[in-house]
Amino acid sequence: MVEAFAIASGKGGTGKTTSTLALGMALAAEYDVTVVDADMGMANLLFHADLEAVETTLHDVLVEGGAPVEAAVYERHGLSVVPCGTSLADFSAADPTRLRDVVATLAADTDVILLDSAATLSSRAAVLPVVLADRVVVVLEPTIPSLSDGLKVQEYATSYDTDTAGILFNKVRDDDAISRIAPKAERYFDGPTLATVPASGDVRAARRAGRPLLAHAPTSGAAAAYREAARALEVRDGDSGTVADRFRSAVVPESP
Repeated sequence: MVEAFAIASGKGGTGKTTSTLALGMALAAEYDVTVVDADMGMANLLFHADLEAVETTLHDVLVEGGAPVEAAVYERHGLSVVPCGTSLADFSAADPTRLRDVVATLAADTDVILLDSAATLSSRAAVLPVVLADRVVVVLEPTIPSLSDGLKVQEYATSYDTDTAGILFNKVRDDDAISRIAPKAERYFDGPTLATVPASGDVRAARRAGRPLLAHAPTSGAAAAYREAARALEVRDGDSGTVADRFRSAVVPESP
């Protein structure tokens, strides 16, 4: 079985990378999970997962004649993690359309693929993870602008037959804000609210320590909320071969 999820937001600063790793670790209690930093232009997952010193990253796989996918897969915190480099020169040399083959290869040996997507839908590299995924998890802050940005992600995803698995409210400081925004989200988003993650100093401390939240502060309220989200995210049983073929033949989108 395998299902691929894009973790997306439509804007920066929502805690998308933190959410990707936290969901991954929570899901890993039941599934084999592979996390891919598909934010190829502004990658930072490697700093959250103690991988900043690795030699081979997704960029090295995406160049013509590059490294095999397996060379960029690292085992961390119960996950298989494919980090992306931070060099703009490497990003320029990489061919983002090769991500199709990368995801297809990974699909043969995992249950869940989480694609940490770019903050904005501004280029082919940014939108390709949303196009490849079976479903998208939209990470929002409880504000109208964030809701609007998230709806743009859903609209784009729907145009390529990518369903919405649900929304995840993050960095929640004010229960009143959730009570105002949540009814609007339920009205406009196709998927359910998976969880509400409170703003937390533990999240900032985990980021400074270079560790995923669930490894750094497993008993925190934020960690509990991510586990709730993982329980609500019902993983579908896709045939690995069929899914891999679909990834390889996926339409490469033009820039939005």
